[in-house]
Amino acid sequence: MNTISTHPYDALTPEQVLSAVEQCGHFTTGSLYALNSFENRVYQVGITDQADPLIVKFYRPGRWQAAQIREEHAFSQQAAEVDIPVVLPLADVTGQTLHQYDEFLFALFPRKGGHAPELDHQDNLAIMGRTLARLHLVGAQQPFQHRPTLDATSFGHASIEFVSEQFIPLEFRRPYLTICQSIMEHIDERLQNTQPIRVHGDLHVGNILWRDEVPHLVDFDDSRMAPAIQDIWMLLSGHQDDQQRQLDKIITAYQEFRDFPFKELKLMESLRTLRMIHHTAWLARRWDDPAFPPAFPWFDTHQFWEQHIADLQTQLQQLDRVSPGLS
Repeated sequence: MNTISTHPYDALTPEQVLSAVEQCGHFTTGSLYALNSFENRVYQVGITDQADPLIVKFYRPGRWQAAQIREEHAFSQQAAEVDIPVVLPLADVTGQTLHQYDEFLFALFPRKGGHAPELDHQDNLAIMGRTLARLHLVGAQQPFQHRPTLDATSFGHASIEFVSEQFIPLEFRRPYLTICQSIMEHIDERLQNTQPIRVHGDLHVGNILWRDEVPHLVDFDDSRMAPAIQDIWMLLSGHQDDQQRQLDKIITAYQEFRDFPFKELKLMESLRTLRMIHHTAWLARRWDDPAFPPAFPWFDTHQFWEQHIADLQTQLQQLDRVSPGLS
């Protein structure tokens, strides 16, 4: 068994990737292509007895326990059983979708073609609204037992603590903490008494493969308990008036299958701000991964911290605003 070196993924060699796939009963051609992924490692692997390659995803060691990953797979499987278009992990002859090779948990997926959705088209927004309503009907059937909840403590306070104590340049620490304290006073209050369900959790356009007028949802890696609106606000873009028109279209279509959670509209800016805070902490926590500095050269510069604090000040102003639709 190989030992983990400076960083866990240093031990994941091309030979190991191919051996892991063959361990699952597939004969590889030796063709291996790394796909764009940072939290995990994802590869396209050629298979001898089929035209299409397979996708193999190696989960980041220490992030998820096996039970949490199996819950992710089970959620996507439940969605597929009611004809929601999701890209499922492949099961072996015993029905298992999660495998292990040396230190690494991994899963195999079919390769699916498609492109990012054009969400400035009203018809596409309606399709997404109906798809998410159906996904949330499944998500509300039962809670996760092992996966976490998107809350102010883990996404907000813990992220702020890590950045302020272990990463941010000293000259930016005080203004960062000052603005974050004001922000969290808003968010702590607004996230009280929410009714979280199982959601995709990270539904940006990069996790939607659009093909034949159908949005195939991929990468449930960040699936967790959260307000349903978490899967909706990231679909909105542009100025506030544009976002309101987009939201209206989604709401109308969503309500064809599920009552829209209107009470959660007030959470959108809170969730957007939490994502900004959490994303910065995520980069800081992963900075020892050799893949990160070359991919994010703008991070941890004076210009970045100045802009990040300015962006947080803008978000505080948004949280201060009272709007019936997009507050």
